[in-house]
Amino acid sequence: CDSLLFNEYHNAYYLGNEDNPYYALVKLKPSSEDCNIHKDTKLIGNSAFYGCSSLTSVTIPNSVTNIGDSAFSGCSSLTSVTIGNSVTSIGIGAFSSCDSLTSITIPDSVTSIGYYAFAYCWSLTSVTIPDSVTSIGNYAFERCTSLTSVTIPNSMTSIGNSAFYGCSSLTSVTIPNSVTSIGNRAFAACTS
Repeated sequence: CDSLLFNEYHNAYYLGNEDNPYYALVKLKPSSEDCNIHKDTKLIGNSAFYGCSSLTSVTIPNSVTNIGDSAFSGCSSLTSVTIGNSVTSIGIGAFSSCDSLTSITIPDSVTSIGYYAFAYCWSLTSVTIPDSVTSIGNYAFERCTSLTSVTIPNSMTSIGNSAFYGCSSLTSVTIPNSVTSIGNRAFAACTS
């Protein structure tokens, strides 16, 4: 769409309408090291920040309800993420391969964590999963080799296939009575 006109705000391109020109954050400008997401943004599009290796931190405002597939995938320098308290879903591979990310707090508004959402986050040592989450998708935390412990909330009913596969530092897991299904290889290769 070579003729499509984007709205620009602090190192990013947006699409919207007259009522909200910043409805969807579509793409970060190349080589940007930071981005203040507009306060009216509702959606972070698929692959919006994909491979932005210079990005070190991001704050997702409370206006955002959805984080698209692969939105921050491959942001290898990303160390800090604050997710606003209106986000309901974290897309497929949203934060996969964020090599420098050490911890993540998922807000109470989130109900589902998508496939591969945090897969291959080698430095991720801790994750807080709130009571609002009912399912963890397949491969969600695959090969998070620094993750040491996980507490599954009482709201959880299913843990996807290979959800924690290869989490070789994982020493402790608490699974509540609410969980009715644990997928194939969910904790395979958790050698610790």
